[in-house]
Amino acid sequence: MVKIGDIQLGEFPLLLAPMEDVSDPPFRFVCKQQGVDLMYTEFISSEGLIRDAAKSMQKLDIFEYERPIGIQIFGSDIESMVEATKIATAANPDLIDINYGCPVKKVACKGAGAGILTNPKKMMEMTAAIVNATHLPVTVKTRLGWDDQTKNIVQVAEGLQDVGIKALSIHGRTRVQLYKGSADWTLIGAVKENTRMRIPIFGNGDIDTPERALEYKNRYGVDGIMIGRASIGYPWVFREIRHFLNTGLHLAKPDFHERLEACTTHFEKSIQWKGAVVGVVEMRRHYANYFKGYAHFKEFRTRLVGAQKPDEVHAILSELREVGAERFAVLEL
Repeated sequence: MVKIGDIQLGEFPLLLAPMEDVSDPPFRFVCKQQGVDLMYTEFISSEGLIRDAAKSMQKLDIFEYERPIGIQIFGSDIESMVEATKIATAANPDLIDINYGCPVKKVACKGAGAGILTNPKKMMEMTAAIVNATHLPVTVKTRLGWDDQTKNIVQVAEGLQDVGIKALSIHGRTRVQLYKGSADWTLIGAVKENTRMRIPIFGNGDIDTPERALEYKNRYGVDGIMIGRASIGYPWVFREIRHFLNTGLHLAKPDFHERLEACTTHFEKSIQWKGAVVGVVEMRRHYANYFKGYAHFKEFRTRLVGAQKPDEVHAILSELREVGAERFAVLEL
């Protein structure tokens, strides 16, 4: 049984990675339906929370059906991160997660996200301050290091545990790599094998099939895996991996109808949470992902992306529901 503090996550939990502009409540809803064990909000700026910025405050929205769920924060100033922790704690999540892994230039080059990997001393001071600022379990998501010359994750993991974090998620790339190349899980395995480590270690990076999930589970001994990009437009990755881990058998892939229903649910939740204008606009990035591989979907995608109002989108989705059985019966890979 894997536990973060008093939060029980079962055997070998599957986690949804926090992804900016992706893992909002509508997306989390469809992932929860497919069996994800632990989710996180999009990362939230500590400065935004302190200034009461509308976009940052909206990201604090969590719902009972999402539990267990963590609020992830990022920033470069320790005092601001402490204040943000208190604000996030008041939103009543199950845990607080610190982003020490975001590689985006505008974040990392200001000393936040993966930028703090160049200053382990400050990382420990900030983490300790955050742990002391909340009664909730604190977890961390980070990377192997800044670059190939600073892959110090084994030592960093020990330090983070020593200042009180309750779990650690590690993306198997450096900041310099961004998302290029292949994730290197060998150092993730080294952290898990370190006899000093007592907290759960979750691996992240390139898990996109049930076979790879099982292989990395067995090879590197992690306590669970975190999945990000593979779940975009394909929340079924969680149920497929869980079924394969439990039985060694593959579930049937979702057919066109199931994809359409998940996309429709995602759209409706988006409208409910963001309002008609923003909900329609921000849903546009998801259509191609839900129907990836269908050769004849381009016409409908163009129309969906061009739709301006919820009623227009619903009309196109209804049309898809009518023609889908004949036109999209077979997935063309």
